[in-house]
Amino acid sequence: MNLESPKINVSKSPQEIFNFLADIKNFKSLMPENISKFEVLDDNKFLFALKGMPEIILEKKDVLPPNKIVFGAAGGKIDFSLVGNIIEINETSSEVQLEFTGDFNPMMSMMIKGPITKFIETLVSSIPKAI
Repeated sequence: MNLESPKINVSKSPQEIFNFLADIKNFKSLMPENISKFEVLDDNKFLFALKGMPEIILEKKDVLPPNKIVFGAAGGKIDFSLVGNIIEINETSSEVQLEFTGDFNPMMSMMIKGPITKFIETLVSSIPKAI
């Protein structure tokens, strides 16, 4: 399953956005209102839970400053990745899009497509306000 957030414009340079996303404690400010738990586990890993959903641990897997940052599932039974793509529009403006990729059975895909889509849209739309 591959899902993409809308592309949003942010009045910051790619490096500023990359630095913000690379600091995992900043993700707390991007989370939706229905978050029930957020915990920084180390410099590269955090745990979060949304009401009615299991806890998820995201770990920073790969970085290509200042244009790409990749997070992935840390443990658990489900393997997925969340990629932040940052494209420079000009020196003070960038375009940001999040991509979610996971290998799920058709039943699971059907159940989680809506909530995951809403989740990545919330994350990306919160970036301009949080930075």
